[in-house]
Amino acid sequence: MDRPKVVLGVAGGIAAYKACELLRSLTESGHDVTVVPTASALRFVGEATWSALSGRPVSTEVWTDVHQVPHVRIGKAADLVVVAPATADLLAKAAHGLADDLLTNTLLTARCPVVFAPAMHTEMWEHPATQENVATLRRRGAVVIEPAVGRLTGVDTGKGRLPDPAEIFEVCRRALARGVQAPDLAGRHVVITAGGTREPLDPVRFLGNRSSGKQGFALAGTAVARGARVTLIEANTGLADPAGADVVHVGTALELRDAALKAASDADVVVMAAAVADFRPADYAPGKIKKKDDAEPEPLALVRNPDILVQLSAERAAPGQVVVGFAAETDDVLANGRAKLRRKGCDLLVVNEVGAHKTFGAEENEAVILAADGGETPVPFGPKEALADTVWDLVVARLRRP
Repeated sequence: MDRPKVVLGVAGGIAAYKACELLRSLTESGHDVTVVPTASALRFVGEATWSALSGRPVSTEVWTDVHQVPHVRIGKAADLVVVAPATADLLAKAAHGLADDLLTNTLLTARCPVVFAPAMHTEMWEHPATQENVATLRRRGAVVIEPAVGRLTGVDTGKGRLPDPAEIFEVCRRALARGVQAPDLAGRHVVITAGGTREPLDPVRFLGNRSSGKQGFALAGTAVARGARVTLIEANTGLADPAGADVVHVGTALELRDAALKAASDADVVVMAAAVADFRPADYAPGKIKKKDDAEPEPLALVRNPDILVQLSAERAAPGQVVVGFAAETDDVLANGRAKLRRKGCDLLVVNEVGAHKTFGAEENEAVILAADGGETPVPFGPKEALADTVWDLVVARLRRP
């Protein structure tokens, strides 16, 4: 069987050295990779490095092997084109259809999924020209990953850092799996919550739950690969931020509510996958609660946390906003799920059975997705990514056309 053909475009940014790690991930997972660096990229990482890591000659110029028409052949033969790093200059050329070197010619001839992983200084990323170019590329069906926040060149810190190569690889893998399907969430803003909230008792103890956040992260990763702008609100997962998502870190249910309401104000979709504590301690002890000899502990008074899913469903930011909830049940799973769907007022409710050795922390999941219109979609046991894609399929069918 032919190996998937991937073109790795490398633009001239300091983050070019990180593309070596992405290249190794692609080749070691069985992909046939052709590296197409720009002339500026070769100032950062030389041709010999790209050739050694890919096991193939490096394509650098339109004028090399002209009889094979490389400026057309490379793009047409590709199953995926990924540009990492994608500089502001490269994004501008791609958006405006300029073709002054082999990489930009390849982008014009490609008829496969195209992924851009931007890397630049914060001011360059936030400049209106760059944002318009990104919007243009996304509108045309390209996946433009949101850059990460962190250390940039020199002493600067901010948004514009190249996402972790392992995370870029995951976006590429998902884009390849979808093939030539259009990124059906392109131009959409989706908000996802993940993890489990913790309600502090004192400086060292809290009330919490077993949620790992892996299902929410799978929803975020698949949404990025389908072209969405993703805001991920994570609570106490300890997982690495997924590439392409703007991540907001929270701890308690009240913090998650505030973050979710803020992010939902311009969202097309809100998915409440986090396990939110129903109750919190009525009183917080500023010092560690001490164990008293020969004395039983004082009863723990609890107060109810706000129901965030009900509030999001009732106070939708715009007509047509789709709201998805999750329901973790231990018994009478479907009956409790149907009752919860009516009570919560959301459009879709993902219902699954949980327990000490079910779902929480696992890589697989199974569920039934209930719809407000009476539909039921069973999702068999399998990777959490498969469940995430089924959720997005049902969401896309409910979204109004932009």
